[in-house]
Amino acid sequence: MKKSTTQQLDKLDRQLESLLSELSSYSEAQLNQKPSPGAWSAMQVMHHMLLAEQLSLAYVQKKLSFNPALKNAGVTGAWHIFLLWTFIYAPLKFKAPANVSDEKLPAHSTLQETARIWKNNRRELREYLDTLPDDTFRKLIYRHPFAGLLSLDAMLLFFEWHFLRHHKQIQRTVK
Repeated sequence: MKKSTTQQLDKLDRQLESLLSELSSYSEAQLNQKPSPGAWSAMQVMHHMLLAEQLSLAYVQKKLSFNPALKNAGVTGAWHIFLLWTFIYAPLKFKAPANVSDEKLPAHSTLQETARIWKNNRRELREYLDTLPDDTFRKLIYRHPFAGLLSLDAMLLFFEWHFLRHHKQIQRTVK
């Protein structure tokens, strides 16, 4: 695996550890409390983030299992990264895709179990990416629901930016 990919995965893991440490001082009730009707609790936001990563990996694994012809990211990939950045950092609220929305989120969960699942998913992600040839990371493989086709490197950027966006939401939710 490329050094830059390993560094990006390490960064994602540090962000997760920081969030888990930050939330460890809150009670289970506080973490599962919705700030208002129709809003997500901190734990539900975490499950949304976890599901987005889990389903992204499953998508990539399935797509690559067919040995498809893949285009290099190039200008198209750069444009889609710009669209992704705009989407993530826009001061607007967007409805989550159905597979990571309200119906898929648990009404109640524990920080310890969520952390265990998330860390396991991250381990699986790292192990899978480690099996791929380096040139695969520059191909348009991953389909983001709003930004379109992205490279694996861009998918990891999405994980980072998505995490940062929702980390702020979690902080607002527990305060």
